[in-house]
Amino acid sequence: MGTRVFIAEDETIIRLDLKEILEEEGYEVVGETGRGDEVVELVKTTHPDLAILDIRMPGMDGLAAAREITSERRAAVLILTAFSQRNLIEEARDAGALAYLVKPFQTNELIPAIEVALGRFAEMKALEQENKNLEEQLETRRWVDRAKGMLMDRHGRSEADAFRFVQQAAMRERQTMRAVAKRIVDGELSP
Repeated sequence: MGTRVFIAEDETIIRLDLKEILEEEGYEVVGETGRGDEVVELVKTTHPDLAILDIRMPGMDGLAAAREITSERRAAVLILTAFSQRNLIEEARDAGALAYLVKPFQTNELIPAIEVALGRFAEMKALEQENKNLEEQLETRRWVDRAKGMLMDRHGRSEADAFRFVQQAAMRERQTMRAVAKRIVDGELSP
């Protein structure tokens, strides 16, 4: 399955041209609209990898839609617009857009902008996942350290022996070390 793209462009002819170009280049267009107030909900239901948004659309502008889409990390956002004013570019960046392309555009400009946006989005998602994993590891370590401290204080165990107890209990009971440590801290498990 190819890269899934959603198009939000109020000018029908541009939207149709864009769809044709994308499909010729191997992208899958999963939805399109000319109204800004439909974009966010349609992105939620179509699950694209990339949303291409015009800035000026009826109902809601593309920058407001970009803010909502990027705040929930639903898709990479590329702004495609006729406006090249510096303040709009900065607003697009602040709204979470990962690429900005000015109309009229050429295919040889569009495809690199799409790929850069997709690449940056993938990096962001990977960093977000890495951060989440590190937070979980840190939380596990906190629980294990608390459990070790209790085992050392209440049962006179060495730090290494207390850690070994948590580790062996986790293997024996087929639970995570975090779950076993919580049970020790809660008084549900003792040596």
